[in-house]
Amino acid sequence: MKIGVFSDSHHKVDYTREVIELLKSKKAQYLIHAGDLCVEDNLKLLEESNLTYVSVFGNNDMSLISLQNKYTIKQEPYHFKIEDTTFKLMHLPYYINGDSDVVIYGHTHIFETDYKEGTLFLNPGEVCAREKPKCECVLLEINENEYIINYYSREITKKKFEKKEIKYERK
Repeated sequence: MKIGVFSDSHHKVDYTREVIELLKSKKAQYLIHAGDLCVEDNLKLLEESNLTYVSVFGNNDMSLISLQNKYTIKQEPYHFKIEDTTFKLMHLPYYINGDSDVVIYGHTHIFETDYKEGTLFLNPGEVCAREKPKCECVLLEINENEYIINYYSREITKKKFEKKEIKYERK
């Protein structure tokens, strides 16, 4: 299964659109947004992707609370399952522990991944290019025996995304 993971879009609707298009072109079957969407247009892009998606409220998403019943945006930490894999999704990294197969968070604007004691921890970095001049996202591929993290980043002055692949043996 392939899952597009991204976070911290903020007000960069064009970057969010670009990331969704990239992930769909790489055959993402699901989209997960780890918060700080900031504007309804970013939620509309998730909805219009025609992929199953989920997102959580970030610390800058108070203006979106009234839209909770219109879009799939949840309070953190949000636990869910896709196929046989359990997930915990949050924006703020306050609930980090190994209580799910995959723990996804945002907020720090820094791409991070680690696999410890049977749990994959993943922060996809930032879509908005606020903390650094780089737009980032991840395509997470989950296979029976491995996790493949395809980290995509694009300098805002360049047109093409670069890819870095990280693999973990799934235990």
